[in-house]
Amino acid sequence: MTAKKPLPIPRLSLWLTRAGMLAEQVLRAFWPLASIVMAVLAALMLGLQDLVEVELVWAVGALAGLGALVALVHGARRFHWPTRADALARLDETMPERPIQALLDDQAIGAMDGASVILWRAHQARMADKAARAVPVRPDLRLAARDPFALRYSALLALVVALLFGSLWRVASVAELAPGSAMAGQGPTWEGWIEPPRYTGRPTLYLADLSNESVQIPEGSDVTLRFYGEVGQLSLSETTSASGTQVATEPEQSFTAVQSGVLRIDGPGGRMWGLEIVPDNPPSVEIAGIAEAEAGGQMTLPFTASDDYGVVSGEARIELDLAGLDRRHGLLADPDPRDGITVELPMPIAGDRSDFAEDLIEDFSQHPWAHLPVTITLSALDARDQNAFSEPYATKLPARRFFDPLAAAVIEQRRDLLWARANAPRVAQLLRAISHRPEDIFRSETAYLRLRVILRRLETYAQFGLRPEQQAEIAEALWDLAILLEEGTLSDALERLRRAQERLSEAMKNGASDQEIAELMQELREATDDYLRQLQRQAQQDGMEGEQGPQDPNSQSMRMTQDDLQRMMDRIQELMEQGRMAEAQQALQEFQQMMENMRVTQGQGQGGQSEGRRAMEDLAETLRNQQGLSDQAFRDLQEQFNPGAQSGDREGNEGRSGGMGRGESHDGQGGRGQGSDQSGAGEQGEGSLADRQQALREELRRQEQSLPGAGTPEGDAARDALGRAGRAMEGAEEALRGDDLAEAIDQQSEAMEALREGMRSLGEAMAQENQSQPGQGAQDGDMQARNLDPLGRNQGAVGSISTDEGLLQGEDVYRRARELLDEIRRRTGDSDRPKIELDYLKRLLERF
Repeated sequence: MTAKKPLPIPRLSLWLTRAGMLAEQVLRAFWPLASIVMAVLAALMLGLQDLVEVELVWAVGALAGLGALVALVHGARRFHWPTRADALARLDETMPERPIQALLDDQAIGAMDGASVILWRAHQARMADKAARAVPVRPDLRLAARDPFALRYSALLALVVALLFGSLWRVASVAELAPGSAMAGQGPTWEGWIEPPRYTGRPTLYLADLSNESVQIPEGSDVTLRFYGEVGQLSLSETTSASGTQVATEPEQSFTAVQSGVLRIDGPGGRMWGLEIVPDNPPSVEIAGIAEAEAGGQMTLPFTASDDYGVVSGEARIELDLAGLDRRHGLLADPDPRDGITVELPMPIAGDRSDFAEDLIEDFSQHPWAHLPVTITLSALDARDQNAFSEPYATKLPARRFFDPLAAAVIEQRRDLLWARANAPRVAQLLRAISHRPEDIFRSETAYLRLRVILRRLETYAQFGLRPEQQAEIAEALWDLAILLEEGTLSDALERLRRAQERLSEAMKNGASDQEIAELMQELREATDDYLRQLQRQAQQDGMEGEQGPQDPNSQSMRMTQDDLQRMMDRIQELMEQGRMAEAQQALQEFQQMMENMRVTQGQGQGGQSEGRRAMEDLAETLRNQQGLSDQAFRDLQEQFNPGAQSGDREGNEGRSGGMGRGESHDGQGGRGQGSDQSGAGEQGEGSLADRQQALREELRRQEQSLPGAGTPEGDAARDALGRAGRAMEGAEEALRGDDLAEAIDQQSEAMEALREGMRSLGEAMAQENQSQPGQGAQDGDMQARNLDPLGRNQGAVGSISTDEGLLQGEDVYRRARELLDEIRRRTGDSDRPKIELDYLKRLLERF
């Protein structure tokens, strides 16, 4: 297309279109050359030439130069300079009806016809108008078809990284690689750095920026120097490394500063510094208090630790102090070899570890050295692997104390067994002596039977030689038995109250620690509160506070009795805190007498029993009879594994069943029947165990049909639980008929658990029924009249169950806060806890 006449096209549009076409030609022809240049420049700016051999640098440089030359020739051959005609053609292609081409055309026919000429000129005018509105054409800069692997983008990315993290000054280092380069004219130079140990948190020092003065650096800092130029022109002289004074001329030098001295660079541009070493002192750790045991048996040992830059870890080593041990009874035998105890010290999760105080909290109650003389040595380790030890601390290893005499005796025999396996015959003899007359000391037949099983296994093991794994097995069984004897499996509030009173009395007699007595006192308060609540519920169920008749004055007296009990317990605690144990013991006896009088008075004040009360008592009787059947099945199972048992043992068991019947109904006792229609369900001599189990199941079915609370969620839950108990009893019956005593015992256990759940649901149903009736008793009425909640606090706004009053007042707030903080720190130091819990505890420490 050749321009023959002036065209009405915007010159700017034509110029921009032509410039876009030029950019297209340059980009398409020379993108390989640009990619090579960007890649080489990026490598030089990042200093890659300083990390490899000089031969490799020149080889890569030659290949890059050759590739650039080929790319330049290839681009020059493909490059085409866009002309004005090319630009007009590009514009004309983007416009409809090709107006530019139409303006360049001439009229071929009809030139002599006037009408044809007029029509042609109108057509030319219309095309000229369209050409005048021409806009620039965007260039096509896409290279995906020519560069399918996106090499141009890779080179561009490398160049951007070099601009961010590299330097243009590093490009000049290529000249140093050529012999006789400009560096020879500049003379030798050097660089140097001092890098302190990472754990110090100190920054790296650049030697060229330091003045010729004394510089303090941490001990163990790494010094690195580099010499540039001809080898030998620069030399290093230093007296801070472990090797002492040395002179070196190698291009690269590095050493560790361990002592104060001088660092000097000799040669052109040399410098000298005095390095003063700041010593890294070893850590220190000390025991900051006495080791004490909580009522649960956990030992608490406060300690302090410090270090220049922070303690990394620590541990406590516990060794048996044989010299301070009173070798009597079971400790006369030579002990079995046993390693010392090693536990990790808790470290602060948040905050500075350079100086801190923590508490080592561990439970050694089940260890053979519990309550024996030991020495505790703490050690702390810093980041430089320097270890420090505390002075050995002599004490008796704190652990849980057992206040029940029988439990304490079992624990003592367990300790003797773990002390030496040679004590096994002696331990078995003592355990047999303890269980000779069980009716005088055992509260439950279950505990006695477990002791007999442990005793027989121990005697069998001792006869054929007790092995370590058998020793551990017997020790674990004795520990569980002691826990059962100490804490019991009692479920009613009165027995819990009696147990709490007995444990507190034994603790005062045996000189327990203040913390143990405080824990037992709190247990007594909780047991007393549970018992009083049970009395109130029982009074409501028996109609003492219902609609029938006027209010019973006993409700007011009961509230007064609660106040008296609280005052007595406060008095007991006050006397114990003052160390007046004799008076505290007397006050505890008075407290026990008052509770006994309250129980007797309550029992005398009970009238007729409601339907729910009778159903509850029938279920309790069924539960006791089921327990008796389970005990009998357990004894029969024992006899299968000990066919040589003498009849005297069986008679003794039967005698114990009768003698231990207070509070329980055992098969040997005979027990009272479930009702008039139950023939011999609880009798010892009538029928086999399977027949008695069948009779007990039928009685439970009768009780289920007459169970109150139908239609309520709690009543339906009670019926579901009794249905599961009936199915478990049926399974126990089938197992007994098949002489599978182990399966029968399992099914009986499930039946008893379901019975307990049904009794709980029935109690909730009865409580809901009593609350729905008008008149909730004097105490509840008083609280509602005064707008108080069950804790005696103001309820606040109408409909709100919250209160703005604090649960703790005075110093108790700070004491409790400190206890919570210590407990959070202790749990945070336990690495065995789940990660999600540790993260939560760390957030608590960071916040508070």
